[in-house]
Amino acid sequence: MEPTVVSTSTLAPDEFDRNVPRICGVCGDKATGFHFNAMTCEGCKGFFRRSMKRKASFTCPFNGSCTITKDNRRHCQACRLKRCVDIGMMKEFILTDEEVQRKKDLIQRRKDEEAQREAEREARRPRLTDEQSQVITTLVEAHHKTFDDSYSDFCRFRPPVREGPVTRSASRAASLHSLSDASSDSFSHSPVDTKINLNNLMMMYKEQGSSPDSSEEEASSFSMLPHLADLVSYSIQKVIGFAKMIPGFRELTAEDQIALLKSSAIEVIMLRSNQSFNLEDMSWSCGAPDFKYQISDVTKAGHTLELLEPLVKFQVGLKKLSLHEEEHVLLMAICLLSPDRPGVQDHARIEGLQDRLSETLQAYIQLNHHGGSLLYAKMIQKLADLRSLNEEHSKQYRSLSFQPKHSMQLTPLVLEVFGSEVS
Repeated sequence: MEPTVVSTSTLAPDEFDRNVPRICGVCGDKATGFHFNAMTCEGCKGFFRRSMKRKASFTCPFNGSCTITKDNRRHCQACRLKRCVDIGMMKEFILTDEEVQRKKDLIQRRKDEEAQREAEREARRPRLTDEQSQVITTLVEAHHKTFDDSYSDFCRFRPPVREGPVTRSASRAASLHSLSDASSDSFSHSPVDTKINLNNLMMMYKEQGSSPDSSEEEASSFSMLPHLADLVSYSIQKVIGFAKMIPGFRELTAEDQIALLKSSAIEVIMLRSNQSFNLEDMSWSCGAPDFKYQISDVTKAGHTLELLEPLVKFQVGLKKLSLHEEEHVLLMAICLLSPDRPGVQDHARIEGLQDRLSETLQAYIQLNHHGGSLLYAKMIQKLADLRSLNEEHSKQYRSLSFQPKHSMQLTPLVLEVFGSEVS
């Protein structure tokens, strides 16, 4: 049985139906493309070019109508060449040796130019210096050594006390928790709804001050203070440990180290706490259920919504930036090494350290965030937000520490670090 003769078309290359299998119009073998105006395989392309260049003349040993197939195409050159011409192959499309060489040279030149362009793109591509890479590695290691994400040490603190007499204040705290849960979706996605809910909470706590049973509630309103005082004291220790591993920090004078730590500790703690912040219910989840902190828990340590409202907004905004761990630790180090802190003496040296960290952060963002040009600006804005939070925290701490029965619940380290704010 003779092989089926494949019909061929002389359609131009741009009219070729790419859904139809490409087969050689001469012998039926797999075609590699249009050659000399027809779809052919490499074998028939070469045969036609050689025949035309040699001006070969072939004679069919049979009757001049041989069926050309992949297997027998070498048997009759005359009928094979006739088939080439029949399907539209044209000698005018054959390049001379000089033209072939020019084409090869052009192809090679284009390859070389593309390689050069790629090399230039690679040279312009943002990259970290060895020093910047080492700084990031050091800071990440410092963070891992000073941040226990299992929160196993929390069980050593004075235990959290959330329960107390069912008073008007306790009822409002429960309502605060409920509102926080109910508004979690809108808080995450709608700034307008968030503002309304938080304003409601603010009004609720403002009314508390004029409540007739405020004296009755005073004993239970600070029930979380001992536990949270221990938590803050523990966090300060970890911030100090982190600071000591920041490149250049230990070379500063003891006075400047202390000044930086005292004024930035609460800000770095707020930054670190974002790792445990939960957008779903606006809480800080630190392992065991006892160590899941709601807004109402913090109010039982003497803090008011003047601090908590912007704090929660800050935590939500920071969480939504979805920072890499490398960016998070760099932001903490930049926050800590701020030359404009009160009591700092060697402003120039600290500014130099902070500038190097800022340059490293910008280089990292360029390298790892496509289209993240605004991220650095947003991160720096978070540092400005922290200053406002720090100021409000100082005000509320001052009010708390002036009351001996409450200041006695604070740890010596808390009193030492925040003590300058009282004097």
